[in-house]
Amino acid sequence: MLTKKYLVKEKDYVNAGKVSSSIKKELKEIGVDESVIRKIAIASYEAEINMIIHANGGEIIFSIDDGIIELVFADTGPGIPNIELALTPGWSTASEKARQMGFGAGMGLVNIKRYSDSFDLKTSTEGTTITLQFKVF
Repeated sequence: MLTKKYLVKEKDYVNAGKVSSSIKKELKEIGVDESVIRKIAIASYEAEINMIIHANGGEIIFSIDDGIIELVFADTGPGIPNIELALTPGWSTASEKARQMGFGAGMGLVNIKRYSDSFDLKTSTEGTTITLQFKVF
């Protein structure tokens, strides 16, 4: 079993996507199929960006065990008040600054759910945890 933890800082737009890139590189090095890597890269990038834009940063845990890649994105942000609305394409609560930087198009959760084999979201006023799983084989 392989497990790695990464920290993501709030509003750190300069480093946005670096964790996702590291995960993608790791998957290439161990020979994961390109189609699986693509799905993971999209979902992990979107989740990482959401942590930067909407939460107080957080932690990403990346693990591989028995042909399953799992990514856990845990933050201590304000939570998602309306999950159904947040899963509506184009709906966004991103700040004007985030939008000016090209983020916050309202496709984050939509793409995360679309590209993962398993999607679990738990949210409260104390934070949000998204657990994603991808089948390698």
